[in-house]
Parts: sequence; C-alpha cells; structure tokens
Amino acid sequence: MATAVIKNNFYNVSSIVLKPSTAIPTTVAMCSNFCPRISNRLPGPPISSFPTQPRLCVSANAFSSQATNATSKEELPSRIGFLGIGIMGSPMAQNLIKSGCDVTVWNRTKSKCDPLISLGAKYKSSPEEVAASCDVTFAVLAGPESAVDVACGKYGAANGLRPGKGYVDVSTVDGVTSKLISKHIKATGALFLEAPVSGSKKPAEDGQLIFLTAGDKPLYETVAPLLDIMGKSRFYLGDVGNGAAMKLVVNMIMGSMMASFSEGLILSEKVGLDPNVLVEVISQGAISAPMFSTKGPSMVQATYPTAFPLKHQQKDLRLALGLAESVSQPTPIAAAANELYKVAKSHGLNDQDFSAVIEALKTKLQSSEN
Repeated sequence: MATAVIKNNFYNVSSIVLKPSTAIPTTVAMCSNFCPRISNRLPGPPISSFPTQPRLCVSANAFSSQATNATSKEELPSRIGFLGIGIMGSPMAQNLIKSGCDVTVWNRTKSKCDPLISLGAKYKSSPEEVAASCDVTFAVLAGPESAVDVACGKYGAANGLRPGKGYVDVSTVDGVTSKLISKHIKATGALFLEAPVSGSKKPAEDGQLIFLTAGDKPLYETVAPLLDIMGKSRFYLGDVGNGAAMKLVVNMIMGSMMASFSEGLILSEKVGLDPNVLVEVISQGAISAPMFSTKGPSMVQATYPTAFPLKHQQKDLRLALGLAESVSQPTPIAAAANELYKVAKSHGLNDQDFSAVIEALKTKLQSSEN
C-alpha cells in the first residue's frame, strides 16, 4: 500500500498515483476528474483543458489520503509536443490523442508519424518547431546521444523553448546526460522534468507505464494528468538525476533476471525437463514475475517479438555499471549479464527483444560441444 514516504541517501519518493484497479484504503475518495488540483502551474497565460478519465489519487507525502477537487480547465496544458515516435513513443502519443489532447509530433523518419497524423496529430519538421508551438513537449529517444541532440542540437527543442513552457524527457539516459539536458532547457527559462518509464511496448499501449520523475516540481504537477493517461503510477524523486538512476537500477535488475531465466530454461531442457513446465512452476512460486510468464513461452519456441530491443537493454546495463562504478559499488552479477548481452549483440540480435539473450547461451553451448 503506497502510503509511506520512501527515503534513503539517494532517493526521496514523495508521491505516487495509482489507477482505480489498485487496492487502497477506503479513506481515499474518488477524484472528480483524475488528478489533484494543480496549484503550481507553469507561468504564462491560462491554458485550456481536454477530456479526462477518473483516477484514484494517493499522496505518499503526508501518510494519508484526502479527497481533492477536479483540476480546473485553465490549469491543464492545451498543446502537447511529442518527439520520438518509436516502440514506446508511438503508443504513448496515441493514448494522449485518444484522450482528446492536441498533440504535435516529430520523428526523424516522418513516416512513423503518419498513423498519429491520421488520428488527428499535427506534424512539425523539427524539435525546435514542436517546442515553439506547444506548452509542454515530451521526448522519448533511444539513448543519451539522441536525447542530447534532439534537446540541444542545431534544430533542437531548446531553441523553441521560453519561460512558460516545459520539457519532459522520457528517454532512458544516465544522470550526467539528464543534468546536461536540464541545464540547456532551463537556460531558456523553461521548466524541465526527467521522466523515464518502467514498462515496455504492451504497458505503453495499455497506459500502464510507471513514471520515475525528477526535476521541477511545478512542471511535475502540471503534467501529472498527462502522465496518468499514459501510465498507472508516477513517482516524484526529487533532483534531476534521481529519475535516471532509478530507471537504470530497475533495468539492471531486469536484465540480470532475464539472463538467469535464460540459463534456467536451457538447463531444464538439457537435463530432459520440459521448459514449458518450468515456466508454469515458476509462475506459481515465490519467484513468479510477469516477465517470466509473458516471455517464457515464446523463448521456448525461439521467437522474440520485440517489446524492448536487446540493444537498449545492453545500453542500460552499461549505463548502470557506470553508475555503480561512480559510487564504488560492486555489481558482479550485472557485469556478467552485460557480457552475455554483448555476445547476443555480436550475433546480430540488436533489434530482437531482449529475451533473445538466450540465443547467446545456445551459441556458447554449441561452440563448446563442437
């Protein structure tokens, strides 16, 4: 039950919002829209509303929950920019459009924007133009290099920002990169929020992402209704860099789990067991995880429909190892997993789902038997 403040010397989780399906105390009242009234909106002229859906709102700061009034129409950003229309960005932007938001999109390959344009999205030819025409701009890029280029490059979003606007970077990057982007954005007078997500393609499609945010609190409060459309929960973690760090730790654990799971599937088959039964046994025990039950059957069939590309998982492991090195924290299990993903990349599995890492183990077994 999310009613406690979680603190240690690195993170400060100060809020979490859950969708109605989550069990919460009966003292929590249904919000009349889907988020608390936003008292600290972005500076600038009033901005209009769009259709919303009911949410349950839980404040973890005060160890209690309380009913809140609906967000007023003047307090919601009316023009939303979206940069990066890929595996994650496309369904996220689509959910905003379907909720009635006025969305303007950009992508290096324009054809990827066409399905969203057909749903009513506008299109601009550069990140700068998108940021200039929108109140809040979201960016979902593949990695640190592209995130910096789209935000700070020659035709980057920073060139179109000014006081009264906001920039929300959903990309998975390291803390140093996030702080660099924040510096450029805030130099324009705009507000900045990092908001990497936990979740892959299907959660993005279903609006079930988990947002790990940090940065300007007023911008967090302003975009909360938008995060609630795209996700099932959101955490505010304080200073810029904390959201990036949390995402890297989560993905480090995920990548290591998948590597171990792959070893187990291969070992079970090697000793004459049915790996499908192993998946079922795991799903009913203490180590049950949605990732195992979702990806296990297709892994047994050696098919890897891409929900989270293997190259991105290896990138996140590399960044997580760098984070651990910066604080002198040993991470031997993650380091070993990273090597396995590197082997998988060397066999041309970059764009397969990260569960294809199991193929690296098969290759090693085959080579050792020949």
